[in-house]
Amino acid sequence: MDASGAQEYDRMQDLKDFDKTEAGVKGLVDSGLQKIPKIFVRPAEELAEDLKHKKAQIEVPVIDLGGLEKADRHKQIVEEVRTASETWGFFQVVNHGISLNVLDEMLDGIQKFNEQGVEEKKKYYTRDKIKRVRFHCNFDLFKSRTASWRDTLQISFSDPDQNDSEELPALCRKSTVEYSKHVVELGNILFGLLSEALGLKPEHLGNMDCSKGHHLTCHYYPACPEPELTLGTAKHSDPGFLTILLQNQINGLQIFFQNQWIDVQPIRGALVINIGDLLQLVSNGKFKSNKHRVVANRLGPRISVACFFSGPIIMDKVFYGPIEELISEENPAIYKEVLLSDYVMKFIAAGLDDNFLVNYFKV
Repeated sequence: MDASGAQEYDRMQDLKDFDKTEAGVKGLVDSGLQKIPKIFVRPAEELAEDLKHKKAQIEVPVIDLGGLEKADRHKQIVEEVRTASETWGFFQVVNHGISLNVLDEMLDGIQKFNEQGVEEKKKYYTRDKIKRVRFHCNFDLFKSRTASWRDTLQISFSDPDQNDSEELPALCRKSTVEYSKHVVELGNILFGLLSEALGLKPEHLGNMDCSKGHHLTCHYYPACPEPELTLGTAKHSDPGFLTILLQNQINGLQIFFQNQWIDVQPIRGALVINIGDLLQLVSNGKFKSNKHRVVANRLGPRISVACFFSGPIIMDKVFYGPIEELISEENPAIYKEVLLSDYVMKFIAAGLDDNFLVNYFKV
């Protein structure tokens, strides 16, 4: 075996050994390490590439949803959503109807789950994608170029009856169920606004089942002793229709916009909204799904809860393509129709590294 083969073999063994602990990155931090393990260190060329991109001091749009029921204000909000979705693919919302108490309790529940004894967390540690509740470190640990500095609790809500499930961890059960109910309501409001922003009836995207079923991906990013060498989450775009992100006050989320990295500054009580690849596809490229990442930080923990709306859970007969009303001779379809189950399998097979699924389905 040549030198590069031996190195690859060693890396795989390190990954297996780390995964076997079922303690995640938090376990490494609790052990008192001062240098990050090699599996988390980004390649030198990737670190060098980062130096080429400027870091700009511009802000992601913030949209105030207050007064949505008033006709003039409603029209203005739709226009703001349209502009942000066509250019940034990201915006923050305030006055969205979810109380600070609900947001804080959701974040607090995730912090308590991650900071409890490791033996209790191990009960949920799995890489079985069928399980409704999954705790793990990097869903693509064995596929990605570099492991990312985060632990994750994933919870699926494929139908409304799951809201009162006892499967959820006790420390975050009540807060998660409560937040889930509210975030679905906000998701429906946003899909209505996005439909109008495309010049369609408010119910159009909802009728396409874009908001049917959702899952929460709850990330815990511990403080990192060498943040300049790793990432919390690698550069990627989200594969679904829409993401609603709750984050605590420790920043780290960055958007790649106009060839530069933009910090998304946490705003107390705000939620970050971003367009996913599927919404770019069905809007025929009118809305943009943008690349983003999370940088590691000497401060911690950073905690975030992403709610992904990715369409129906039973996918084998569901197709999505550019919306007919948006297609014309002057504006032909630039994406093919795709079977949702094939689309999801492609994402799982590829992993997160620099993933931009929508490019696979161009005409």
